[in-house]
Amino acid sequence: MMDAVLTLQDGSVFRGKAFGAKTSLCGEVCFNTSMTGYQEILTDPSYKAQIVTMTYPLIGNYGVNSADIESYKPHLSGFVVRELSPVVSNWRADTDLDSYLKEHGIPGIQGIDTRALTKRLRVEGSMNGFLSTEDISDEDAIEKARNWPGLVGVDYVKEVTHAEPFLWDEKDELSRDFRLVQGTEKSDPRQSFHPLPEADMNIVALDFGMKYNILRRLRQHGFKTHVLPANATVDQIKALNPQGVFLSNGPGDPSAVGYAVQTVKDLIDHGYPMFGICLGHQILGQAMGGKTFKMKFGHRGGNQPVKDLDTGVVEITSQNHGFALDSDSLSADVEVDRINLNDQTVEGLRHRNKPMFSVQYHPEASPGPHDSTPLFQRFRDLIGTQGS
Repeated sequence: MMDAVLTLQDGSVFRGKAFGAKTSLCGEVCFNTSMTGYQEILTDPSYKAQIVTMTYPLIGNYGVNSADIESYKPHLSGFVVRELSPVVSNWRADTDLDSYLKEHGIPGIQGIDTRALTKRLRVEGSMNGFLSTEDISDEDAIEKARNWPGLVGVDYVKEVTHAEPFLWDEKDELSRDFRLVQGTEKSDPRQSFHPLPEADMNIVALDFGMKYNILRRLRQHGFKTHVLPANATVDQIKALNPQGVFLSNGPGDPSAVGYAVQTVKDLIDHGYPMFGICLGHQILGQAMGGKTFKMKFGHRGGNQPVKDLDTGVVEITSQNHGFALDSDSLSADVEVDRINLNDQTVEGLRHRNKPMFSVQYHPEASPGPHDSTPLFQRFRDLIGTQGS
């Protein structure tokens, strides 16, 4: 195995063994605390321009399969693990992690002290970094990390959004929910699904870097979803006569996508029911007068506790973001109805008089816990209320 190097802008150097593609890339170095779900993390467009460190020590043991991808390709800049499993053991696996990263031109490094790296990022905050599986000196690698401009002020949404509109899952083949085969049942587990409801509610989803499992969840809740690029106009949205508008997750600095904020402002004036998640939550917040800020090291993992301020119920949520809304900047018409119990940041909001709400986390839970799945039904109920 070849040598690999990861450097940070503060001069830190981590030498390890290479896997994945033979290449060099810059990115913001962050960490994810999920124990499983590395395939979904690799293909989440929200990780565009980031080098992701997994805190769980053994990664790759169940391989990669074609059914669980969350986008048309991986979008991150590099992958950091303590140990890459030499064995793939899962009946759904199509390939191994090393081969998958090679195929998509992404470098990986293993064998470094990921605990030390994570502690440094927690103390100092996420940092610009450089990962190389090629021959390069420590000094040159550090210089590469320091010269990378970073995420702030950069629009990465335009690099991950689908270029053309499309209707999700017209043949009802992509959204089927797997059903566990029970006891002595003879069914093929690859072909055992729960039945889908009728797609009786027409919506538009603005794609800022949308994960496919969001689209699957929307279909499983009876939505007929027209996906439009991030730069879609209000006229293009209106032409589809939607009953509601969904605002997706996505990468980078929410303050850099002013065109999307303006579109959402116009949609608010038209009175469409709206539901936003992650970047969509931040865009909706900005459209209602709020401001965003860059967090020290963000929330990335499947164990973030979120408190519903109405009911007192705590949800364990899946999250992936490095920016957040400033609660003090929101207008009096906006109510914060969910907070993060670790740092008190805004996790959910709603308008007091208009049919719209949003959350900072990922209720589609891919990967992660399913505590927040009822939010999709909340969106249906909101649209139904407006139509009655």
